Amino acid sequence: MKQVKIMGVPLSHIDHKTLVKQLDEHVMLEEKSFVITVNPEIVMRANEDTAYMNHLHKANYITADGIGIIRASQLLKDPLPERVTGYDLMIDLLSISNIKGYKIFLLGAHKDVLKRVETNLQHFYPDIQIVGSHDGYFNWDQSDEIVEQVKQADPDLTFVALGAPKQEQWISENIDQFNKGVFLCVGGSFDVIAGDVKRAPATWRKYNVEWLYRLLKQPKRWRRMLALPRFAIRIIKRKLKGSP
Repeated sequence: MKQVKIMGVPLSHIDHKTLVKQLDEHVMLEEKSFVITVNPEIVMRANEDTAYMNHLHKANYITADGIGIIRASQLLKDPLPERVTGYDLMIDLLSISNIKGYKIFLLGAHKDVLKRVETNLQHFYPDIQIVGSHDGYFNWDQSDEIVEQVKQADPDLTFVALGAPKQEQWISENIDQFNKGVFLCVGGSFDVIAGDVKRAPATWRKYNVEWLYRLLKQPKRWRRMLALPRFAIRIIKRKLKGSP
């Protein structure tokens, strides 16, 4: 598969529909797959943390979960086809699982949030098989216990909502212990499914200002948003130097 490198991060040149189809095939063939969706903040973090960059490089697919990544690829004259977000991937894979009987494991969020996620998923996807779950508030030395729990559940799809950089690190460090399954980083998607956070309306997403909607709803995110201008400056400098 063609890759587009942005500041050392190899993004998959793939659209949403094609990726969903490929992940479905991985499940049917009982193959392993590690999927990360990145935004400018994650790319900046990876450039400042070699260990984190190495975790990203272990993924089978890395997609653009932020319009800033798409704009950067266009500026660098190697455009990605479209945004492919973790939330949208999760929703489509849940729909497929509801039809095909794929087994689901949920990792992340507070215990009470996780309960609401499971309740809502069972409501919207009546035939879904949630074979296990674990909240995201655990000590890293408990990771082996969680790995064993996932192994026992034997899921086809594991949605990991620990937030960056923990979710990418957890999958990277543990995926070799599994024989099969799609492992997808989904960030704050559990909060949306639980009803605690409202996703930006379709119009905001259409005009690529979902980031602004999030900022207005969660002003505390302003510190995280500082990564955006820093990312833009780095991309412009690379454009001038002729490097990806």
